[in-house]
Amino acid sequence: MLETSARLLRLLSHLQSRRDWTSAELAERLGVTTRTIRKDVDRLRTLGYPVEARSGVAGGYRLGAGGTMPPLLLDDDEAVAVGIGLRTLASESIAGIEETSVRALVKLQQVLPSRLRHRVRAFELSTLAIPSRNPRVDPEVLIVIADACRDAERLRFDYRAHSGAETRRDVEPYRLVSDRRRWYLLAWDIDREDWRTFRVDRIAPKKPTGPRFAPRPLPPDREITARVERAIGEASWRYRARVIVHAPAAHVRTRMPIPVDVEDLGADRCAFHPGSDHPETLALYLGMLGVDFEIVDAPELIEALRHLAQRYQRAVNAHTEGATTIDNG
Repeated sequence: MLETSARLLRLLSHLQSRRDWTSAELAERLGVTTRTIRKDVDRLRTLGYPVEARSGVAGGYRLGAGGTMPPLLLDDDEAVAVGIGLRTLASESIAGIEETSVRALVKLQQVLPSRLRHRVRAFELSTLAIPSRNPRVDPEVLIVIADACRDAERLRFDYRAHSGAETRRDVEPYRLVSDRRRWYLLAWDIDREDWRTFRVDRIAPKKPTGPRFAPRPLPPDREITARVERAIGEASWRYRARVIVHAPAAHVRTRMPIPVDVEDLGADRCAFHPGSDHPETLALYLGMLGVDFEIVDAPELIEALRHLAQRYQRAVNAHTEGATTIDNG
């Protein structure tokens, strides 16, 4: 009996860790036959867990949504992570979730062992959150997007751009990225046939979600976050220019204060498209390169560089004249 109960707990833990399992996979994990898995699933159902059977040659199971929330099985580290996550959400950028997070945290703390409760409490006492001034995100929108990413279902939504223009988008959603208390969606835009980054607080999803799609190959997570970071910066730039640099592409990447895409032109030459809200700021960025460069068809930037050069020259002249006066004295 004890062995059966322990196996049921392990089975439940597996079902809660992933969306779909085949009978063979569960049997292998638990070291039993598929017939035993069927019996254990029936026992879980009698205890109120909505385990759904999937038809097909392989057969399989999924833990469905029931009328009430069944108990979750968490190990020590998972329980602490949930507690810290709930505490963090209480001051995050998701609208209307603060009070709910606090209520859930109180319930969790009531059942945590003392050793784990002290770990969560230490985090609470040691952290202080700065109130966010950014737009708040509807948690329901996050859930719809996350579900579409998980299930590889196309997503349709109305989108309000930085300029205020509104468009209808049809995308393949892949990743939600949280950065500086804002949420972004990385997706493949069907109509534009390219990757796009969308601010979640500007998304109004349409239901139901679209048909399933075959996921495209994704780069490593660090490249995804770098792509989103570049898109965040470029979306807010009011001015951009093409610059040819007399140095290798690696030199430009290490000297610029923001991530940039650099085109290798060979023979120690490369090109990139830096941006800024003002040509004067962009001129200062280019001065950080420490090598010669050319400006392609950007008269505003040329004028900003001219003014900057004249200002520097006046400073040099003033220093030279001052030194001459001292020497004559």
